[in-house]
Amino acid sequence: MEKLLVEELEAELKDLSPDQGLKLVANNYGRRAKFSTSFGLEDQVITHLIASQSLPIEVFTLDTGRLFQETYDVFDLTRQKYGLSIFPYFPNQNSIEAMISRKGPNSFYESVENRKECCFIRKVEPLQRALKGASVWITGLRADQSASRGGVPLVAWDDQYQLIKYSPIVHWSLEEVDLFIAKHSVPVNSLHRKGFPSIGCAPCTRAILPGEDLRAGRWWWESTNKECGLHEHKEKPLVAQRDIL
Repeated sequence: MEKLLVEELEAELKDLSPDQGLKLVANNYGRRAKFSTSFGLEDQVITHLIASQSLPIEVFTLDTGRLFQETYDVFDLTRQKYGLSIFPYFPNQNSIEAMISRKGPNSFYESVENRKECCFIRKVEPLQRALKGASVWITGLRADQSASRGGVPLVAWDDQYQLIKYSPIVHWSLEEVDLFIAKHSVPVNSLHRKGFPSIGCAPCTRAILPGEDLRAGRWWWESTNKECGLHEHKEKPLVAQRDIL
């Protein structure tokens, strides 16, 4: 069943631009299409495409409780510019209190297991709640963001959340993202101008050095697996590693 859903949607989307694709998804799924934004460059492009077309796609964000002030600033600026409601999902209070009382506020630095536990509580579990009742999860993933994302397809079936995952600018380059943002005066996080291409929680993100991978500043004390668990589970693309644009 899921293969048929992916096939049908891929056939409809493969020749469309991102704005056309988002409009089609909105027409087909309405509020059952949800977009998760962390206010990064890619997400801001998609927010612009949704808001400028007044699409009935639910926009939400995961507020981990450890974000940069600059992220809250662009959150507020985005709401004001587009007149858009962006719903925040917070971590479960009891889970946060239990973890910090057992391990302290900085346990994520001590081991990969601790870091993934923190990411699960602050991001994955809230995402599970956010996607409840959704049929399509729209993301700002791009294939050239990191080696682990190189095979991300335009459309996939997400086994963990049991829905279609659609990444409308997956094949865009960073240059294309930057040009779009400049052309449309899209609000961006001021940290991007300070060497932060990828921005997550404040304790877990640093600016990158010249020549480093775009996600090198995320969990910089770890050598591999620069993911938090939101996108690293297995997905089922129609054809793996295929450029479908």
